[in-house]
Amino acid sequence: MSTGIDMAKQAIRTRIWDLLEREKAVERGVHGYIPAFAGADVAADRLAHLPVWQAARVIKAVPDRAQQPVRERALQDGKLLYMAVPMLADKLPFYVLDPSRLTMPPSEAADRQMAASVAPKIAVDEMQPVDMVACGSVAVNRSGARLGKGAGYSDIEVALLQEAGLIGPDTVIVTTVHPLQVVDEALPETRHDFSVDLIVTPSEVIECGSPRRPGGIYWEQLTADKIAAIPVLAARTADRWPS
Repeated sequence: MSTGIDMAKQAIRTRIWDLLEREKAVERGVHGYIPAFAGADVAADRLAHLPVWQAARVIKAVPDRAQQPVRERALQDGKLLYMAVPMLADKLPFYVLDPSRLTMPPSEAADRQMAASVAPKIAVDEMQPVDMVACGSVAVNRSGARLGKGAGYSDIEVALLQEAGLIGPDTVIVTTVHPLQVVDEALPETRHDFSVDLIVTPSEVIECGSPRRPGGIYWEQLTADKIAAIPVLAARTADRWPS
């Protein structure tokens, strides 16, 4: 059953999806997805010129098509890239793409379907500390509050990495979006929601306020169905509460 905050979030998402389609900033049929927006490649290039990007050695990115240019640029720039398995639907929830071992161009390896076919999967405890997290958003405000597509996977990914000590105070969280996705209003947030440090559009870089990060997984906020659908969480539940 949806709560008031869920309904408020969904109303904002629907408004942004409608706006993006109306202004032809995306292809039609974007509802329910992280928007693959016009100018995503320009935003990725703008991100790649920032000192925080150039200093980053390890990048964790989402598998959404909107962030494919960011993944491609990470590989081009010689950065170790982790990409979440879509919906975290594997007991090994991340793909690892090492640019020194690629047998294909970064433009191909960064494609989420190609990565799924060639990149090895790894567990959280096999990962190196992450310097930058690149996430997708449907809407984001200038203080760094963001809304994803509503499934909550990015929040769980960040919580898992935070719990494992792979994200620290110096880890930068960035989102690349179309300018129409940047809103001036307050956005509803829950305990699992994280904020972004930087918003990068094709035309500007926005530095946000003090970061907000989950301390880890807040089990009481996850349904039994959600836990069962994510193998890494289901395994932890079995360890915590063995039958």
